[in-house]
Amino acid sequence: MKCIAAVDNNWAIGFKGKLLVSIPNDQKMFRNETKGKVVVLGRKTLETFPNGLPLAGRTNIILTHDKDYKAGDALIVHNDDELFELLRDYDSDDIYIIGGDSVYKRYYGYCDTAIITKIEQTYESDAFFPNLDDDPDWDLVAQSEEMTYFSVEYTFREYKNKKVIKWSGSQG
Repeated sequence: MKCIAAVDNNWAIGFKGKLLVSIPNDQKMFRNETKGKVVVLGRKTLETFPNGLPLAGRTNIILTHDKDYKAGDALIVHNDDELFELLRDYDSDDIYIIGGDSVYKRYYGYCDTAIITKIEQTYESDAFFPNLDDDPDWDLVAQSEEMTYFSVEYTFREYKNKKVIKWSGSQG
């Protein structure tokens, strides 16, 4: 299982339900990584998408406590047991945790890989991804050349988790 996020210098991911910055190359990388795969996200994150609709071309699994929640063709789960039971049907290499804040914090330890767009800026924020640079269980294993979008400098990074929490899913 993987997690994917864009973070600033403080590992912030958002402010008031919105991304910190929109970088077309980051959006393209996200689409290429997740197209045809399984994305796991929270209800609040889904509701920030255009028209609150699930992402096209992917299996969307939405976490919510609302037992009556519906979202297009998305699969809805309400707790860890339901999520992991459903994820058993998929190859773990095809599963991406995509947010938001509480979903990342809850499940990043189950991921073996984190794909991070590291933005060299600091933004006003209220949502964060765990700081993998400060987490001894995670190693930075790859980093792209620095890129620039207008005045925003960023890199694509890949981290590996040395202590993945095991779940009873298909291990690809």
